[in-house]
Amino acid sequence: MAQPPSDSPLTSQRDRSSLAITAITRPSLLARIGFKLVRNVLIWPFFKLLFKGRVVNPERISASKPVLVVANHGSYLDPPLLGACLDWPVSFMAKAELFRLPLLGSIVRALGAIPVRRGHVDRKTFSACSDQLRRGWLVALFIEGTRSADGRVHRPRNGAALLAARTQLPLLPVAIVGSHRALPRGSRRPRPVPVHIRIGTALPPPVSGSKTDLDATTAACAAAINALLDLG
Repeated sequence: MAQPPSDSPLTSQRDRSSLAITAITRPSLLARIGFKLVRNVLIWPFFKLLFKGRVVNPERISASKPVLVVANHGSYLDPPLLGACLDWPVSFMAKAELFRLPLLGSIVRALGAIPVRRGHVDRKTFSACSDQLRRGWLVALFIEGTRSADGRVHRPRNGAALLAARTQLPLLPVAIVGSHRALPRGSRRPRPVPVHIRIGTALPPPVSGSKTDLDATTAACAAAINALLDLG
């Protein structure tokens, strides 16, 4: 997933006010029905049966408390699995290439993903995320912007922290455990290995959009995700 640079024009005062989350509604009935159908029919059975999946601390997701979900990324399976396990409509800033993959493209689109080209996240993309938050959706970002061969976070980027600074919403670290083994790079068929989702404790947004504050929040998110991964 592409991430904006820390000196992005999104740091202007005008952009800050335009992205502020001042009112939250519930996702539309059609969105909730569509999400449940995709989750319950296409994803959840595979997660439970093929991957012996489980979700740890699901109570930390609350529809009444919007957050920005920030996670590691080890596999193309991550967007649909994470979306299904959060059990609430969620939008991803996801690589445009995912939308061209058979079946998976349809799934991530139905799950509300926002396509971005690598290196081209801009005001329009961030505004789309802000709009989804106002509609009552969750928004999830992969902190490295691309897949990690071992599933861990090595080179976190500031995109999630920047969006948190603009919206002043907390960041919720989530670890996707084992997806890099379930569908490694270069593999076209998933393997029946355990995949778990561990939901951490929310972290506050950066106090400002300065590079220092963004770096500190990003490092805290990365450390929290890796600590969750260490729990297995």
